[in-house]
Amino acid sequence: MRVMAQMSMVMNLDKCIGCHTCSVTCKQAWTNRAGMEYVWFNNVETRPGLGYPRGYEDQEEWKGGWVRSPNGRLKLRAGGRINKLLNIFSNPKMPSISDYYEPWTYDYETVLNAPAQKNFPVSRAYSLISGKPMNIEWSANWDDDLAGSSEHAAKDPMLKGIEDKVKFEFDQTFMFYLPRICEHCLNPSCAASCPSGAIYKREEDGIVLVDQHKCRGWRMCVTGCPYKKVYFNHKTGKAEKCTFCYPRIEVGIPTVCAETCVGRLRYIGLMLYDADAVLDAASVEDDHDLYEAQRSVFLDPYDPEVQREAEKAGIPGDWIEAAKKSPVRRLIMDYKVALPLHPEYRTMPMVWYIPPLSPVVDVIKDTGYDGEDHDNLFAAIDTLRIPVEYLANLFTAGDVEPVDRVLRKLGAMRAYMRDINLGRDPKAHIPESVGMEEEDMYDMYRLLALAKYDERYVIPTAHGEQAHSLEELATDCAVSGYDTQPDEGSGPFGEGSGSGSLTPVAVDNFHMLQNRQTSDELVGGGDKSGRVNLLNWDGKGTPEGLFPESDREKAGDSR
Repeated sequence: MRVMAQMSMVMNLDKCIGCHTCSVTCKQAWTNRAGMEYVWFNNVETRPGLGYPRGYEDQEEWKGGWVRSPNGRLKLRAGGRINKLLNIFSNPKMPSISDYYEPWTYDYETVLNAPAQKNFPVSRAYSLISGKPMNIEWSANWDDDLAGSSEHAAKDPMLKGIEDKVKFEFDQTFMFYLPRICEHCLNPSCAASCPSGAIYKREEDGIVLVDQHKCRGWRMCVTGCPYKKVYFNHKTGKAEKCTFCYPRIEVGIPTVCAETCVGRLRYIGLMLYDADAVLDAASVEDDHDLYEAQRSVFLDPYDPEVQREAEKAGIPGDWIEAAKKSPVRRLIMDYKVALPLHPEYRTMPMVWYIPPLSPVVDVIKDTGYDGEDHDNLFAAIDTLRIPVEYLANLFTAGDVEPVDRVLRKLGAMRAYMRDINLGRDPKAHIPESVGMEEEDMYDMYRLLALAKYDERYVIPTAHGEQAHSLEELATDCAVSGYDTQPDEGSGPFGEGSGSGSLTPVAVDNFHMLQNRQTSDELVGGGDKSGRVNLLNWDGKGTPEGLFPESDREKAGDSR
């Protein structure tokens, strides 16, 4: 047993409203620079849909991830060293800019400075690549909310074999949102694909990063990643990817996408796993066994033997305590309601998802029956507008049974909690029907519905004795590839979009960020009294400071 720690995330798709706040804040924090205009480390897709880049899940086309050879060994789908050497100067299996989208801006000056005239002036779209006028034909969210579903969503690779079960007529279709970031896999194929060894997995927390000094821009990593979450910066000539906001994680602050999530659907926590068991788990013969195989890799932090081995491996004691409290561990291992995205790629992804239950309730309500009754919920799972087979193609390599179990647990939780919230006696047979105790079901409800900030994000801080090495890592992994100094101002498309670059991240920046997040004073002066952090509000009553006092109330207080 070789114990290692992995920072992980779970997203509850039942709570995602598709507002794209996570995408926008991530964009502002990480990819608001020249050469990265088309890049979204975090994007939110409508499913069914083609996703971003277009059709990225079609591995017959893009050759991402691993495949199991007849002798039981794993090999890259895109080919080994000889294949890469032959194609190193011209990689043929890589999405083009049209598969992502050609970024654009608008000629706002025409509208702002146009004189009074009979016809209203129009801002034409101009390419951020060529600077020439363009017709917008595709973007990262082109099929958002099933726009053009009969044309685009119908080509979703996950519909293969179940086309007759998904209806795209307006009154019969259903959709849900799927936020995506880098999976920070236990067995990353992007790292194995890199000829220069620039992509590596951090030993202390499992975050996968790109060493900008080593990267030579071969772009084999773009092909190797089956989720297509490695991007090429056309200005620096380097590969870049989601960093799991490691400067924030190291000071105990959640990622930007999680911090700003409107629906509170993201959970971040630490998982302990046996590094020696990863290869065997990824190499199981049947794709349907990959979900349980990956679960078998995870270790119980309450096990004394695991604790001893973790201590020998240099994992700090407070990290083991964080693993015990991890909401990710509880959702994956205890409640078994979180599932991996495309385990058939055999990369052992570490961003897991709770599948959406909403369509079950909606379907029952349309028939005139009680949509929250557990008997009705269980009976309707097989008759969803979006079939369970589609969810299985996303999360369990096509195996319907695990998805069915998760949906039944979520349906049972709704029915059980409704009785409690309506003042009726709870029915013990409801959690028993899905193999859970009443207390466990209530705890699961608290975590999924009412969890506060420190319950959703259990992130141990990096240790002071590691500060020197962290500073070196920060310099190596900075999203900068320029040799020039930063400009005095910013470029036309945001900070860092000019000829200069962003200042490399360092440990001092970590402390600055932590102090700003935890300070009682505002950066611009004044204190935070009277302000409300809705992320910490439990939804009960009216939090103090949410509504300012009226003049009349103030006058009454003075009397």
